[in-house]
Amino acid sequence: MLKPTIGPILGHTTTEQARIFLRGAWQKDQFVFAGIRYRRVGDQYWNKGLFIQLTPSRDMSGVIVLHDLAANTEYEYQAGWFSPMYPLHTPETVQELPLQWPRDVYRLRTQSGETTTPRAYIVGSCRYLRMTAGRPSNPHLGDRIFASIDHLAQRTTPPINALLMTGDQVYVDDLNFIAPDKEYNEILAKYRAAFSQPHIATLMSGIPTYMILDDHEIEDNWPTNKNSTDESLYKNAMTAYELYQASHSPAHELSAKGQISQSLGRYWYQFSNGDIEWFVTDSRTRRNLMANDRRILDIEQEQALCDWLVHSPARVKFVVTSVMVYPDRKRLGDDAWQAFPEQRLRLLETIRAHGIKNVVFISGDVHGSLTSRLTHSEDPDFEVHTIVSSPLCNSKLLPYAKASTFMLDQPLARTAAGDYRHELTSDVISRDNFAHLIVDSERIQVRYHDRDGRLLASVRIVLR
Repeated sequence: MLKPTIGPILGHTTTEQARIFLRGAWQKDQFVFAGIRYRRVGDQYWNKGLFIQLTPSRDMSGVIVLHDLAANTEYEYQAGWFSPMYPLHTPETVQELPLQWPRDVYRLRTQSGETTTPRAYIVGSCRYLRMTAGRPSNPHLGDRIFASIDHLAQRTTPPINALLMTGDQVYVDDLNFIAPDKEYNEILAKYRAAFSQPHIATLMSGIPTYMILDDHEIEDNWPTNKNSTDESLYKNAMTAYELYQASHSPAHELSAKGQISQSLGRYWYQFSNGDIEWFVTDSRTRRNLMANDRRILDIEQEQALCDWLVHSPARVKFVVTSVMVYPDRKRLGDDAWQAFPEQRLRLLETIRAHGIKNVVFISGDVHGSLTSRLTHSEDPDFEVHTIVSSPLCNSKLLPYAKASTFMLDQPLARTAAGDYRHELTSDVISRDNFAHLIVDSERIQVRYHDRDGRLLASVRIVLR
């Protein structure tokens, strides 16, 4: 067996299940299979292994699901791919072959079922990796921050429960002004390069990784900048996104046999860790730009989000939206919730009318990091927070956000019932960074670190 060409990437992980993505390579006129075998740390014997067939239609990639795991337990696993000499093998029959597994051993930990257990997360977005003539230019610049994240993850307590990558994991449009990449194979090459760099590969092999797209997975400021020639670009970009980002997420349901369903009806999804729940929105591909019904979320998604906010018993509710809910920008605000004020107000009024506590919006996009608090002039019980983490790696062509980027001297919205007012609760960080979130019974501790792992800022959000 050979090492995966991409991965393994540990995806959605629960108390008893883990989804793992990996890619092999095409072999002319031969079947190709990928496999994973695993055992509890400390056990002597591996299980027989789980296998799937890889096909060119999925860029020789797939997701293997581990079932019947024990909660809050550390496992080790090996992963690889191969082409058997006998052409009529199946994923079941290759289990009996005397395979020589790759030597690399990876580790994962299942989630704890205890609701009171403190949880920790890493949040980041906007990882720029320039591609020139089909190859990454200075790839270490786009990979170094992941070494710092992994260093922190190996030493921090509580352990990291998930890595949230909230948009622009790849820049399909990084050369739009010169030679835009629109062909499927060009886009696939960017994903392969982005996810095969050594430090991000190490990090994602051991921490459950959850992703959602933003505009640069397709095109800057999509779909506002869409033109009549972009239909094939969109199809190619989303096919690649589904393979490399959505495939290992909870957006995919499992079949009756416990395998990943090949159909994918939507990109938004939910997951939970004890009494902390996440709703990861798709604020990019379901937009309606018609003047009479402008939406950043489609009707179905807005209803699902509001129902979840109202009815979920979760103590803390994180809402991931790749673009910022607030504060608004002075310029270039037409790409975020600022450009959809009616829908934003409906969402805030739902939270306020039902007295929902401990709602936190998680965003990226703006190439600056901050925390901010939103209150209501006539309702002292209303309070929501936003945590923004961006970028993981900036381009020299793009500026960092600063405090002067945002409109901070006026209410976010005025209504007959009162004004929604916001204030920064941190400085605006204008450098490459990531956020480390620790959630316990009393607070959310937000710690921003630079690309070398140095602490930049620490903010405490008191839970109610």
